[in-house]
Amino acid sequence: MHKSSRAKPDPANLREFYDAGYVGTGLPEDADRGTRWRELGAVVKADHICQLLTTVPNPQTIIEVGCGNGAVLAELGRRGVGQMRVGVDISSAAIRIAASQPGVTEAQVFDGEHIEARESSFDLAICTHVLEHVVSPIALVEEMVRVSGAVVIEVPLEDNLLARRSSARVLSENAGHLQRFNRRCIRRLIADVGWAARGELVDPLPLAVHLFDAQTPQAVAKAHAKWAVRAALGHLPLVGERLMTLHYAVLATPRDSIV
Repeated sequence: MHKSSRAKPDPANLREFYDAGYVGTGLPEDADRGTRWRELGAVVKADHICQLLTTVPNPQTIIEVGCGNGAVLAELGRRGVGQMRVGVDISSAAIRIAASQPGVTEAQVFDGEHIEARESSFDLAICTHVLEHVVSPIALVEEMVRVSGAVVIEVPLEDNLLARRSSARVLSENAGHLQRFNRRCIRRLIADVGWAARGELVDPLPLAVHLFDAQTPQAVAKAHAKWAVRAALGHLPLVGERLMTLHYAVLATPRDSIV
């Protein structure tokens, strides 16, 4: 999605890296651009969450792990999803913004590994475009399933042909990606914690995402062409996932639960 010019993160100091992403350059135009980008992404992520939630009862208590500025929780609030919406993130700069978002009940800084909540405290835990940023994805998934009755995970599927190009790897690293997933990886993580996938989707992302930075006729035409190819391959996900980065979201619950 969004291209970053930041240096790639140091896994030993991720908090500083993500704080910098919310402080930015200090220029108003950069702050506005970042806000608009996150709001657009929040709409897409909320679409995916709502689509997957058709298979489970409406959750009343929701925690978002890696909530960033709270845009996804705020969007879910606008849609009437949940009654209590809590966000946690390693970035204190992001949490300050999230705490002021309408629809966010509470926002807390956490250490990126341990969620300060009792077992089964929440009906739903969501984690959208976060696992690719963490050192130990399995540890974070274990925490999510500990505190919730269902989880929604979304990641970019970067284990593909085009993502192996050096230019693509640099963009991914600069965005803070420490992991490169395919669909099997995420399903294996879910199985390893004793849960089962109940619903999944693959999305090439809507046209609005591809048009976000297109400011010239040539850029607009290129964005339309890229979206058309990706949308076509989205109908053939097993082929598309091998060629380019599609976005994958999955809903999981305990293996012995009835859905």
